Amino acid sequence: MCLQSTRGDNRSKMRVLSVTAQKPCSTGSGVYLTEVVRSLAKMGVSQAVVAGVTREDRVDMPEGVTVYPVYFSSEKLPYPVVGMSDEMPYTSTRYRDMTEEMAGQFKAAFLEVLDEAIEKAAKASGYNIEVLPANDKEAIEEGVKYVNNDACYPSILVIGQMIHALKSGKYDPEKTALIITQTGGGCRATNYVGFLKKGLREAGFPDVPIISLNTLGMEKQPGFTISYELIKKLMMGIIYGDLFMRVLYRVRPYEVVEGSANKLYEYYREKAFENLINGSKSEMNKIVKEIVKAFDTIEINNEVKPKVGIVGEILVKYHPTANNNIVDVLENEGAEVVVPELLDFFLYCCYNSKFKNRYLSGSKITKTVCDIAISYIEAYRKFVIKELQNSERFGYPTTISHLAEKAANVVSLGNQTGEGWLLTGEMVELIENNVNNIVCIQPFACLPNHVTGKGMIKALKAKYPLANIIAVDYDPGASEVNQLNRIKLMMSVAFKNLKLPQENYDYKKEVKIDINTLRTNNI
Repeated sequence: MCLQSTRGDNRSKMRVLSVTAQKPCSTGSGVYLTEVVRSLAKMGVSQAVVAGVTREDRVDMPEGVTVYPVYFSSEKLPYPVVGMSDEMPYTSTRYRDMTEEMAGQFKAAFLEVLDEAIEKAAKASGYNIEVLPANDKEAIEEGVKYVNNDACYPSILVIGQMIHALKSGKYDPEKTALIITQTGGGCRATNYVGFLKKGLREAGFPDVPIISLNTLGMEKQPGFTISYELIKKLMMGIIYGDLFMRVLYRVRPYEVVEGSANKLYEYYREKAFENLINGSKSEMNKIVKEIVKAFDTIEINNEVKPKVGIVGEILVKYHPTANNNIVDVLENEGAEVVVPELLDFFLYCCYNSKFKNRYLSGSKITKTVCDIAISYIEAYRKFVIKELQNSERFGYPTTISHLAEKAANVVSLGNQTGEGWLLTGEMVELIENNVNNIVCIQPFACLPNHVTGKGMIKALKAKYPLANIIAVDYDPGASEVNQLNRIKLMMSVAFKNLKLPQENYDYKKEVKIDINTLRTNNI
């Protein structure tokens, strides 16, 4: 049973969604659930029920309670309603007799109906959020004024962007709040709110409220709640963004008609924006199918270019201002760019609870919640993966457990500060998928990335001799000339490797080494 309450403790504002995989009026647990629903209905609580039934069943619930049936003995679930006991008051399928295929059908059917139930029950998010521009060089100068230069580059850039926006006059400080994410770990991103409060005071905006977007209960803001609808739409936006990166970067370097890939992207970006407003999952699946088909059939040439992966600190990796438009730089140098999914970072944060529960003091409840979150997120992008698998040109995302398995061969999964072991896992995954040229980018002051990013380069080159990896630092005072020179040097090696005879050009060639005896501090 999932309980959600809106502002205040009034029972009439409480909304309850009850879920049962069995017939709600037949078994002991079903009868218990029905009585709970009836009792809550008498208290004026708004309710809905998701239940496993057949089309012939009649579900008797109090007036005002919405029932969302999951139909067994149907095309989606071609077997009787499930049950736990050997003898049930109806024809049933015992859980222990379910095959892996049946369990997959069960999970997919319930997730689909759950999504429909929550979507219809949830109110519109009601937040007018504006994302600050991706290209904002003036924000760097603003950030340096208010953030100590020994802080990491992302904090300087993010806080500079927010203060610069308030100073622009576009926003009324008395009607504007700033929202910023917090990781809650050892990374200095946890301290962004403190940096921002100090900067706002010094810039003359002490009364502008700050909202911390996190799941750990830090910096609570009574006027803001994270609703399911908001989380769902944020996740949809990330999935769209990851898909656009994959398909656009794959075809743009080879387009026959210059600008055709960007034009196609802009068209579908607007359709994605419209979909995010209504939050329809079925519409999203339709648009995803169209996107993959459109980019899979756009006219491209047969030129062979070196593939270059971009990994590193999360903000610098995806923010064009922070990385000096590295995607454009690499494409101008003749590369096809490959960028790992942003969604994997959130999956990584959830996956870390496994290690914490097993080896540290992490709770089992937290691990269970995170396991459910991983299952839900990966199920949500399952349709995207299916469409990419059916395409001619595109690869597709792997599971977070697979990335963890790859990373564990090189670095401990206990490295969970910042991007931690995910960064190493992304590099291994890129190399083993024919992307052996990698730019590892990070702020100069980002200590975790120097361990699991730059610090792993020697180990990876020893394990994969053809790996062509460079580390590039980004900071307000970093020399763009030096950055460009390092990238050009990496590209010269990439083009040289393209000329190797095919039989000698094995991206996946691996040398067995003892990582424990390999020094990685002298790169």
